[in-house]
Amino acid sequence: MAHRLILASASPRRLELLAQVGITPDQIDPADIDESAAKDEEPGPLARRLAEAKAASVAARHGDAFVLGADTVVGVGRRIIGKPADVDEARRFLKLLSGRRHRVYGGICAIAPDGGKAQRLINTMVRFKRLTDGEIDTYLATGEWDGKAGGYGIQGHAAAFVPAINGSYTNVVGLDVAAATAMLTGLGYRSA
Repeated sequence: MAHRLILASASPRRLELLAQVGITPDQIDPADIDESAAKDEEPGPLARRLAEAKAASVAARHGDAFVLGADTVVGVGRRIIGKPADVDEARRFLKLLSGRRHRVYGGICAIAPDGGKAQRLINTMVRFKRLTDGEIDTYLATGEWDGKAGGYGIQGHAAAFVPAINGSYTNVVGLDVAAATAMLTGLGYRSA
């Protein structure tokens, strides 16, 4: 028997990643929560907390369905690198990431209609090459940075900046699909 699945996210990347593995949510219902970090909150705990808050908020509206919530946070050490507010902030983020490693934390939370819950925090190390000002300007002109944690999308032009990752590629894009599908299956979800 197939079940209803609600994606608690408006991210087109998450929707595309789920489609790649044959999962099409029945509805997209983004959670409207405050995504601000608490004082002294680190990137990993923030991603985990936000994923759970998103899933719980949406599950309260859809008690008869499975709900999948996710959040992606980029961290340089203990510093959270969020979604840039404008092109100038995106430039600062790319200069900070240039020539160094950073982590992409993916929080995932799945909630079943019976209240069962599964949570994971995925941690992927990403290494950026040293970027020239010209490379940064060219990338910023693409507009891909807009709405992306860390100010870049690895699945687009920024792929040229990343000589290596250690961990889940799909986590860096926006959702570790292997973990998400395993969590949903473990809770009893069956797609049509």
